[in-house]
Formats: sequence, C-alpha cells, structure tokens
Amino acid sequence: CHDLNGELHEFDSSWRDADCNDCSCSRDGIRCCTSFATPASYDEEKCISIFNKETCTYKVVEKDDHSKECPVHAWVG
Repeated sequence: CHDLNGELHEFDSSWRDADCNDCSCSRDGIRCCTSFATPASYDEEKCISIFNKETCTYKVVEKDDHSKECPVHAWVG
C-alpha cells in the first residue's frame, strides 16, 4: 500500500501518520481514522481548544490564560 505521501507499507501493517491518524494496510487498501478525541462541549466564549501534534491530544484552556484548563463536558472521536 502507498499512503498519501507515497510511502510504501506492507500488507497487514499499521502506523500513525503525521496528522495523528491510526492507519492500517490490507489487501483491500489503506484505512485511517483519527487517534484522538475532539472536545465538543465546553465554554467556547471563555476557552479555546489547542491541539498538540506531538502527543495527538487536545487541551482546552482559558483564552486569556493558557495555564488554566477548562472543563470539557463531552468528547467525540
């Protein structure tokens, strides 16, 4: 299987791509899905979600003070 970057992967292999998707290769082709949950319910006026590509996670923090985390009531993914 060749991924979107042209990299070759063996059949029955799996990997995480640069966009934090978990991918696998089979004789039917490549399948990818997100490896992370996205915050879906939080105070969007007071807070902002920030994605960390190194850890493949979101953090929800106050817009005015990124050291203060905000509560998240629901996640999707």
